[in-house]
Amino acid sequence: MRAYVFTDKSLTSEAGRFVWLAMDGEKKQNAALRKSLDLRAFPTYYVVDPATEKVALRWVGGATVPQLHKLLADGRVAVAAAGKKPEAASSGQASADQLFAGAEQAYAQADYAAAAAGYQQALARAPASWPHYGRAVESALFALGETQAYATSAALARDAWPRLRHTSSSANVAATGLDAVLSLPDSSAQRRRLIPVFEGYGREILADPTIPLAGDDRSAVYIALLDARKDANDAAGAHGVAEEWARFLEGEAAKATTPDARAVYDSHRLAVYLELGEPERAIPMLQASERDLPDDYNPPARLATAYKAMKRWSDALAASDRALQKAYGPRTLLILQTRADIYVGLGDSLSARQTVASALATAEALPPGQRSENTIATLKKRLAAMGGSVN
Repeated sequence: MRAYVFTDKSLTSEAGRFVWLAMDGEKKQNAALRKSLDLRAFPTYYVVDPATEKVALRWVGGATVPQLHKLLADGRVAVAAAGKKPEAASSGQASADQLFAGAEQAYAQADYAAAAAGYQQALARAPASWPHYGRAVESALFALGETQAYATSAALARDAWPRLRHTSSSANVAATGLDAVLSLPDSSAQRRRLIPVFEGYGREILADPTIPLAGDDRSAVYIALLDARKDANDAAGAHGVAEEWARFLEGEAAKATTPDARAVYDSHRLAVYLELGEPERAIPMLQASERDLPDDYNPPARLATAYKAMKRWSDALAASDRALQKAYGPRTLLILQTRADIYVGLGDSLSARQTVASALATAEALPPGQRSENTIATLKKRLAAMGGSVN
């Protein structure tokens, strides 16, 4: 978003209407705000009511420039409507707009069950030209995912596809819908029926360059298609998707005009090179990013992962050292876990245990808002399996 969207000159018209704030969710001093905002995914965007400091609008994921303009306009409406009780959906008389307003309030406050129900009710009453349709669908899909309502999510994505197939919502609908289908039990008839349907949606998106999508949105479609081929135990098909994905990412990175814009694709390029069993292809790009972005911990952290896959243990440790010097907050845990893997590769079990113990201590010391009990449990389990003591 910083590299491709916030630089757009059309956004200068919004500069005086909002006080702009970026929060680094990894920094300790932001933990309380992160908790109060119920931040569950990066990136998430909020419009906050200045009178109450409550979230009036929440949006999870990236956005195109037109989408961002629409989000900001809707945010101003949401702030103006703050404190007004929306008409109850149970009355049977509420309009799509009124139901949408209620769903937006629930979504802003992270009440995902109520939000999902409200969005679906609004969609059921929406007229054909309803301007909130795309965002209502995307927000409903996220809320349904948070409540693990995968069957409902898959059905909503399928039903919304004809209306959204050529829009900027298409990638999210196809990828989220396919992910929901893959999350259904193997015995599900809906699962068997819809996997090829959603794979077809993904292929349609990738074949149409005219759909207004960001590069990382198209990349997410490749990830969903790759997951589907893996789920089918189709090694050849998965390899083919990965090769297509790599070519796409390399083409997008080659078009980038700044180091920041090029580095946007580093994480996905590393992932696909690992998938292809060719981690060495990531080294030149990550070295360039580390040189061009000297304060960023991501390039050396990713280099450590690439070198680890290549079994270049000393290079991996050196890259890990450089990443740890720059990293902070929860992201440090990922670097430490990679470092433990490197020590395992070196046959240094003592250092591996010490590193996992350090990661555990770091995880337990994180403040509410950054602390993850699931991560702590995983680290304790790993340390116990390595013969280390767990308090």
